Amino acid sequence: MVRLDPVRPLIICDADEVLVQFVVHLERFLERQGCFLDLSTLAIHGNVKRRGTNEVVANEEVSRLLDACFANETSNFEPVPGAAAALEALTHVAQIVVLSNLPSHALEARKENLRRHGMAYPVLAGSGPKGPLVARIIAGFDAQPVVFVDDLPPHLTSVAQEAPHVHRLHFVADPRLAKLMPPAKDAHRRIDDWPTARAWIESVIGV
Repeated sequence: MVRLDPVRPLIICDADEVLVQFVVHLERFLERQGCFLDLSTLAIHGNVKRRGTNEVVANEEVSRLLDACFANETSNFEPVPGAAAALEALTHVAQIVVLSNLPSHALEARKENLRRHGMAYPVLAGSGPKGPLVARIIAGFDAQPVVFVDDLPPHLTSVAQEAPHVHRLHFVADPRLAKLMPPAKDAHRRIDDWPTARAWIESVIGV
């Protein structure tokens, strides 16, 4: 676990579709496998199809493709516009931890990729709902503002259940996904650009 200062505000931030562009790189990877992602709905499983036939790829194979994408593409992910500049500004008022659900074998590539894009913050690789791990991370932070940023509503709900005093921001970088995804019911705000997100986070922290 990362060593944190319990008397400083804390920002816990997801990576995929918050700090880095995941879906566009998944699409490029799938293209090389003769597949494509049908973005008519939000799900990945059930929406990966074979080019030429539109055959739906079985869930087990989709899971293998996702794992291979993380293994081969994590180091190539491009940053979300404005993310690095916003976090750099926020380091003057808070400490930052990246909490990302990804295979453990891709953790070092994720750290290096974020570092290369000017986001050299501690990175934790999780799995499953993020609420329990967030609660562990913030033990002792009751007196300081904590902000959690994620693109997936289930993680925001999980944090609301496990650490209800945390300020929760719903952020979806890819505009195609943003159109499909309504604001998470357990988020305090929905913002999809970093300049506006930075201003909201600063208001929460009390800058």
